[in-house]
Amino acid sequence: MSDVPGKLPIPNFKALKEKVEKARGRRRISKSINQSINEQNDSQKPLQRGEQGKEERKEERKKEKLNAENKNQVKETEPSFKSEHIKEVMKAIRNIPDVERKGVKNFVKTGIEGFDELLEKGIPQGSSVLLAGGTGSGKTIFGLQLVNYHASHGEKCLYMSFEESESRLTDHMKDFGWDPDKLQKNGFLKILRVSPFDITRSVDALLMKAKGELLIEVDPVILPDNFKPDFVVVDSLSAIASAFTGKDDSYRIYIEQLFRFFEKLGATSFLITETEQVPTIFSTTGVEEFLADGVVVLYSIKRGNVRENAIEVLKLRGAKHDKKIVAMQITSEGVVVYPEQEVFGEI
Repeated sequence: MSDVPGKLPIPNFKALKEKVEKARGRRRISKSINQSINEQNDSQKPLQRGEQGKEERKEERKKEKLNAENKNQVKETEPSFKSEHIKEVMKAIRNIPDVERKGVKNFVKTGIEGFDELLEKGIPQGSSVLLAGGTGSGKTIFGLQLVNYHASHGEKCLYMSFEESESRLTDHMKDFGWDPDKLQKNGFLKILRVSPFDITRSVDALLMKAKGELLIEVDPVILPDNFKPDFVVVDSLSAIASAFTGKDDSYRIYIEQLFRFFEKLGATSFLITETEQVPTIFSTTGVEEFLADGVVVLYSIKRGNVRENAIEVLKLRGAKHDKKIVAMQITSEGVVVYPEQEVFGEI
């Protein structure tokens, strides 16, 4: 390249070409050297390791293939499982009645001919039921017949009377051909007469207990020693109320404690209450029918010069029942209900 003053230098293309070729040669040499080094490193690895690697890759491919086959089998069988088994389980769950879903309940029968047919399953065990009706409607007979049935089937029954004596009630049962003496001897039946005025003695203690002023437990009634009844009949709440004349608040507290006592005891209780012949209120104060789980109304209907008996399940918590008034008779064998014979007309 020549230097001429005032002019740009003229490049020497031949020299430039030589420099480019030298640079390319160096890059080829470097690449070749690196390749030789890599080949040398690979050649230094044991042949056995290479064979093991091939076997491991072969096993991995087998496992992948097997897993893919298993996944396909799961996809094929899963819809069949859902369609056959899950649907059957869901169908069975839907067929379980609502009462049983909440918790399996035991139901009891009264043993009174025709009456149990008014109930789908029976009376929930441990319920408290009012037997409401006027004079001569059959309340006491209903209660005696109920304890006679269950005592005859080996269940402990207590009939608490606040009016009639034990001997009179026993004779009353014999009039229908029942054997109360045998049931009492076997320890399945106890008939106990209680003075309603004796109850008032424990009312003060109950009031103190309700206010939290008394720490010891006070029961509204005293049961016979070593006798835990399965069924209790109280005859009657109206007689108990007579001992609380002018003390309505005390009576309400006592009745509430009485219902709680039977609930805690686990006994199925039937509490008789006196009403009008065609009642609109089914207890002495009206509060009892709200505390009770069930209300059974016994009617004595006057048609001309004749009175006809009828019965109705007015309410029963936790159980389905027919909502109709049906005919009832007091026969020589006790109460008989005719569930298919509805009583029409004004009640």
